[in-house]
Amino acid sequence: MNQVLSAISIVTKPIHSVYVKAFDTNKYAAGIGFSSAITLALFFVMVILISLGDSGLREDTSVKLADVVMPERQIDTFLTEVDKPDKPEEQPEDIAQPELDLAPLTGLDVSIAKPKANFKAGGSFFRDGEYIPLFKVVPIYPRRAQERGTMGYALVEFTITDTGSVEDAKAIEGYCSNSDPNDPATEFRPCTMFNSASARAALKLKYKPKIVDGKAVPVEGVLHRFTYILDDA
Repeated sequence: MNQVLSAISIVTKPIHSVYVKAFDTNKYAAGIGFSSAITLALFFVMVILISLGDSGLREDTSVKLADVVMPERQIDTFLTEVDKPDKPEEQPEDIAQPELDLAPLTGLDVSIAKPKANFKAGGSFFRDGEYIPLFKVVPIYPRRAQERGTMGYALVEFTITDTGSVEDAKAIEGYCSNSDPNDPATEFRPCTMFNSASARAALKLKYKPKIVDGKAVPVEGVLHRFTYILDDA
């Protein structure tokens, strides 16, 4: 270690002597010259270090792979056109709307019910010179009753207006049976299976209105019986 310090002292002693003499002569010139010398020395040191660093870099021996390019080709499909599904057929309505029928009826008895003991007497039934039916209506046989083979009748009460139309129709009683309702031996049981169809059919009835003192007047409490009989009964 002492030898290293002695060698450094031998090298720097002449430089130190020159700097002291120059500083004694002109301290400003000595400072500028000494700083310039240091800067120049540092520049050469940096150049040497950069040169040594570049020489130490290894050559790049890696192989660059070529870019992979997929060839263009057309993709075939199994189906070119898809057939549209057919439009579904419209389902028929469960219960069709009542149709007016002016022809004689077969299979259905829509005659006016005869008075019974449990009904009120009076203007509820036909009398000579009063309202007259113009045509009859065939009610729609309920599908549920057809499937079960059920027959029977329903009694409807309504009002005949001064124009002869029907309003406020409502079924007041209904009965079902397994045999012809016109057969005196048929046994009936209360049911509501025919009530709705009978009320809808009653609204389609048309009458010649009742005339009192030359003026048409409405009649309330009119009773009408719709009887339902299957053709194969």
